[in-house]
Amino acid sequence: MVSYAQGIDALNQSLSELRGISVSFEFFPPKTEAMENTLWRSVERLAPLEPAYMSVTYGANSGERDRTHDVVKRIQTETGIAAAPHLTCVDASPDELRSIAKDYWNSGIRRIVALRGDLPDSSHKPDLYASDLVALLKGVADFDISVAAYPEKHPEAPNAQFDLLNLKRKAEAGADQAITQFFFDIEVFLRFRDRAAAAGIELDIVPGILPVTNYQTLLRFAEFTNVHVPNWLHHMYEGLDKDDQTTRNLMGANIAMDMVKVLAKEGIRDFHFYTLNRCELSYAICRMLGLQENNR
Repeated sequence: MVSYAQGIDALNQSLSELRGISVSFEFFPPKTEAMENTLWRSVERLAPLEPAYMSVTYGANSGERDRTHDVVKRIQTETGIAAAPHLTCVDASPDELRSIAKDYWNSGIRRIVALRGDLPDSSHKPDLYASDLVALLKGVADFDISVAAYPEKHPEAPNAQFDLLNLKRKAEAGADQAITQFFFDIEVFLRFRDRAAAAGIELDIVPGILPVTNYQTLLRFAEFTNVHVPNWLHHMYEGLDKDDQTTRNLMGANIAMDMVKVLAKEGIRDFHFYTLNRCELSYAICRMLGLQENNR
């Protein structure tokens, strides 16, 4: 039987392993007034936790591009938190990309998440790849550049080694950090990190954490992103479809928290949360991690 003193010692040890944790949050530009209200409530709730940055995704069409620009600039201006726009190569010429990058730099934006972007037609060969975009951005200014990494392989990559070589090209072009696709199999992430190191990829590889709020939505995301949903996760959510949202939220928070604890024991200190513009689970997880609000 574990004594009270042993329980306290175990808790203190667990908390000590979480010291020095840094987080970042990802949002997407809203398309409706209701979605916009939800976004800004989430930004305002999470900003006092002082994340390393808040990133904003980027669509290929011009309307969504403009929304990304507006959200990024507003986050940085109103919260004082570093904002990081996503930027893609799809449907933009090199000159257009340089112009966008210069505008960001002149607006005080110093970090960019550089991505190839989703192709409108799978048969279309892109003119630029993410590694080209990284080199282009570094040619404009000394941005801190994050790129994407795929522990379970990009859906379009023929094999894992090909995918790893793509990541190496992005690192050699000047990327500073790689953010992974979300995952649930921690061993897959750790093996990927080891393989990247063995390939000479000198990037900080930051795990992307997706707190699960809707299991059916997760399954759809996983299907088109090539993410394996393990059996234990299926079993945990089995029969919960009609349960109240509080139960499902508690489940999602605990799963994410356990992942962070295990990864922290493996030396990971930076975590990127895919918020889906909702703050509740990410906020709760960060508070459990020991992050305190700065009420400025």
